[in-house]
Amino acid sequence: MGYLICNKCKSYYKLQYGESAKDFAHKCNCSGKLRYVENLDIIDPQWKQVSLRKKPAKKEILKNKIFSFPADIKNRLHQFYYKNIGRHIYNARNQHRIHRSPPGMQAGFINSILNELNFHNIGWILVVPSTIAITLILTFTSGIFTLIPFLILVIIGYLSENMVIGTKNAVITGAVSFFLGSLFTGSFLYIMPYLILGIINGGVCGLIGGYIKTRRLTY
Repeated sequence: MGYLICNKCKSYYKLQYGESAKDFAHKCNCSGKLRYVENLDIIDPQWKQVSLRKKPAKKEILKNKIFSFPADIKNRLHQFYYKNIGRHIYNARNQHRIHRSPPGMQAGFINSILNELNFHNIGWILVVPSTIAITLILTFTSGIFTLIPFLILVIIGYLSENMVIGTKNAVITGAVSFFLGSLFTGSFLYIMPYLILGIINGGVCGLIGGYIKTRRLTY
């Protein structure tokens, strides 16, 4: 087993059964550097024993990155919009003395889209079976049948709660199904283009479906 020692705070951690030095970070809780030793003969008996946290596993790190990805994209889009678009709109309205909306209201629709960049409100009842259906169609059919995925994506946008959520559901369905379709057909070189194509198709078809629903509810 052995021990991890820190010369900065004069402490040590006894490795438990099944643990190794690789399971822990290189720094102590005090930010001092940890060092592995076989026994405690080289240290002062007055050093204190402490507990250390294991560093996150690779699966946990990947999981955290996946779940934080929508929030990162949302923040980047916010920064891009207000830096490159919102500022110019604000300056133009000031220059021409046009009545301005209260702060934060210029991008109401865009903000509603940005607020949906997360894994909440996803219609899994629509997304999961639609993803399976589109994946099977892309994998085993050709010709005119390849138009069916677009119809399915439009239906997802139509059946969702509103246009924004419908677009999100369709984007997720399109991205996953086109990715799996290219994977199962062996088109490994085209995985990324297919993924991007799925996102674009999902976004466009989802908007169309949501727009059709909005128009029908209006009349």
